Amino acid sequence: MRRKRAAASLSAARSSPEASAMRCLRLRLPFLLLLPVTVTILILLSRRVSPPQSLPCGAAPSDSTAGRWVPTPRPAPPPLYAASCPFHRNSYNCLRNGRPPLVALSWAPARCGGAVVPRIDAAGFLAAARGRRVGLVGDSLSENLAVALLCALRSADPGARKWKRRGAWRGGYFPREDVTVAFHRAVLLAKYTWQPVENPEEVQKDGIKGIYRVDVDIPADEWINVTKFYDVLIVNTGHWWGTYKFPKETPLVFYRGGEPIEPPLSIPDGLKVVIRSMASYIDREMPSKTLKLWRTQSPRHFYGGEWDRNGSCVTDRLLEEDELESWFDPRFGGVNKDARTVNLAIQEALAGSGFRLVNLTYMSEFRADAHPATWLGKKDAVAVYGQDCMHWCVPGVPDTWVDILAAQILHYFKQSKG
Repeated sequence: MRRKRAAASLSAARSSPEASAMRCLRLRLPFLLLLPVTVTILILLSRRVSPPQSLPCGAAPSDSTAGRWVPTPRPAPPPLYAASCPFHRNSYNCLRNGRPPLVALSWAPARCGGAVVPRIDAAGFLAAARGRRVGLVGDSLSENLAVALLCALRSADPGARKWKRRGAWRGGYFPREDVTVAFHRAVLLAKYTWQPVENPEEVQKDGIKGIYRVDVDIPADEWINVTKFYDVLIVNTGHWWGTYKFPKETPLVFYRGGEPIEPPLSIPDGLKVVIRSMASYIDREMPSKTLKLWRTQSPRHFYGGEWDRNGSCVTDRLLEEDELESWFDPRFGGVNKDARTVNLAIQEALAGSGFRLVNLTYMSEFRADAHPATWLGKKDAVAVYGQDCMHWCVPGVPDTWVDILAAQILHYFKQSKG
């Protein structure tokens, strides 16, 4: 009888609402603990995660340092601009000056699986750059690039007009999309001034006629006030940093804070100091959203002598890859070593800065065929200045520079918008 009452009591306890709730809780507890994890996994699985977008051909840093020149795919598109482009410079205008047309070649980056860097879509570029300003600061090689860019963009906006404000040496305004592109000539980037020897007797004593004072901490007047004006800034320097521009009779002397730097700097060391100082100035003064690009050196192609010693580049052939080292490696001491020597200084000086380095040197080293050479557009120019084996025919190699820079700039605009 007692057993029956105990069993009945236990049965009643098990059937009570409180007991049922406890049993349910014990059964559900593991599931409740796993629920947040399960929900999170389901949410992640349900989302459509897009794979990382690959960079367009030409937009990756390696696209100009690994690749080859190939015949332009057929049918070749018509030229974007002619010799009559109003933004042209006479000495680069090889077609008008009678030089035989260059072979139509395109650059095929190794990364792009056989594809070539696409030619700039001028209308698309202007539309993406609507309301923006693109500035180039540097020497005549920067002007070479600026001419190609200005003429390419004009093909999409015939209403473009010349623009020379804010110290610009050459530029254009494209009203269709309210875009400005301009070049500021500042060959050393820093401010430099000529200071002749005051006493003529001193010239006879040591042969120094005067000095070019370089203030390493002061930008040149031509661009000091444009740091907040441009949305994209492309900078270069290097070709003037040599004794053939500043021989011992008229040397460069470097100043900081208004005083000569002691001990005096050599030209290579002065170059590094100026690059660091100008990069720091730009980083400090320009808005963080500005795209800052530093273009590496464009190589020369003299053979048989220097520019003033019968050096020539009258040729229609490209260099082979196994020739590049003997032509350009500083270890061999040839007349064309400048570009790689300066590039080492640029890379060292820009370390830690906000600049992206755009290396256009390697791809240009092949193109011994693409300089103005003797076709300079002025009578007796070769007799006076020698052949031009440093600058480039336009149309020509600078158009491929434009294509690569356009790919990088457009990708940056797209990222910024996103």
